[in-house]
Amino acid sequence: MHLNKRHFLVWLAAVVWGATGMAAQAHEVRPAYLQITEQDNQFSILWKQPVVQNGRLAIDPIFPEGCDLQDAAPPEITANALIQRWTTRCDLTSAPIHISGLSVTLTDVMVRWDDPDGNSTHYILRPESPTLDLSGEGTGAPVLSYLWIGIEHLIFGIDHVLFVIGLVLFIHNGWTLLKTITAFTLAHSITLALSVLGWVQVQQGPVEAVIAISILFLARELVEEPARRSMLTQSAPWIMALIFGLLHGFGFAGALRDIGLPDDALWVSLLLFNIGIEVGQLIIIGVLLALQWLLRRFTSTTTLIKAGAYGMGCVAAYWSIDRTVVLF
Repeated sequence: MHLNKRHFLVWLAAVVWGATGMAAQAHEVRPAYLQITEQDNQFSILWKQPVVQNGRLAIDPIFPEGCDLQDAAPPEITANALIQRWTTRCDLTSAPIHISGLSVTLTDVMVRWDDPDGNSTHYILRPESPTLDLSGEGTGAPVLSYLWIGIEHLIFGIDHVLFVIGLVLFIHNGWTLLKTITAFTLAHSITLALSVLGWVQVQQGPVEAVIAISILFLARELVEEPARRSMLTQSAPWIMALIFGLLHGFGFAGALRDIGLPDDALWVSLLLFNIGIEVGQLIIIGVLLALQWLLRRFTSTTTLIKAGAYGMGCVAAYWSIDRTVVLF
């Protein structure tokens, strides 16, 4: 069974455009961070709230009724977060703390509670459980949450997903695909670590713009006839993936830079986050290969690739313009 080639191409490109457009509006999965420290009957509060392209993510901590919060420092805005600090003498262990708006996001809130004896307890608040009870039991293995955050960040980070999809559509030889994906993985692992550890600092805005351009470049290569593609992508696609992977690693780091990593498990947390990204990447590749196999029953491989390329190209062109304009 074969659909009309032109109709199928338009239909699939529209589906890709619609799906990625919706995901682009809802893919924000950078976790928020709440730290509460009790000392001398006073509570110090640090709140890091993710900032998205159109403003801050609409989530806020709601403290027990009657608590008087005093500003400990002026609000601070970074590339990825709004940071606020308060103090209060209200007993925050006596009543639950609720995160308003969390239930309608894809974001988690990582919580650290330091009691007067210097003991630390960790909690993870998710959309389905947005209320914190400091008198209750914390998470037994808070570091493992970085594994799940990495998986979420890849799967819901639609720009990274599109680049991986482009690589799978572009390369048909299994060994070449393995080398290319491995090069992409190694590259973004390196820059992710360098950025999160503070050894290399890059502005997030330009990085996001160039990531969009990398997707547009790959989409353009996909719609070209093989003989007209650039020498780099024809002869050594793994080098292209390596170069763009370095940029994507800085993009991944945006999810972690502002909340930071626990000092007592720095390398383990970073490793688990990176493993989570790779797990998410493998999930995307597996789903895409299965979808390719299924759709080949209805259309040719060439039509499938071009439909995906046009959908990717439309979204990437919009992002390239939008993210570049924002810089100015």
